[in-house]
Amino acid sequence: MPYTASRHLAEGPRVGIRPFTHEDGAEFTARARESRDLHRPWLFPPDTAEAYTAYARRLIEDPARAGFLVCEKDGGAIAGFVNINNIVHGAFRSGALGYGAFAHAAGRGLMREGLDLVIGHAFGPMRLHRLEINVQPRNTASIALARACGFRLEGFSPDMLFVDGAWRDHERWALTAEMRA
Repeated sequence: MPYTASRHLAEGPRVGIRPFTHEDGAEFTARARESRDLHRPWLFPPDTAEAYTAYARRLIEDPARAGFLVCEKDGGAIAGFVNINNIVHGAFRSGALGYGAFAHAAGRGLMREGLDLVIGHAFGPMRLHRLEINVQPRNTASIALARACGFRLEGFSPDMLFVDGAWRDHERWALTAEMRA
């Protein structure tokens, strides 16, 4: 059997992570449409070809962002996504995480595995030191994922982000490379 290199940047037992590509648009947007009830009112991933093209372009071209698809190793289906935004190098070496599971993968532990892989990549090859997650207090699934991956609650920010037509309160969760070790 010939050797074929994995498309994944990192792999776990059930998922691998890889960068976004423009060719992922059809599957990504179909999964986003199927997952509206799961995501709303917390998250609004692109669900049209035009929106995906703009979204993926930012993740691919902007050096202050990195986007990762969490893909099932068995079959390659996109289970979810993890983005690192507001990447700052220098003395800060930090980024802000955003993530979402797709409905077919929710509750199966795939995002936990995928987020762990992204964290390892961020603290390894990307050489970041700190990752933050800002989550609305009633988004219990997102908070549970942050907690399960070792993030600590650091504070509360009233009216922090404009989401779904209003300024929303957020909890600030963080993880450093030392905490991970």
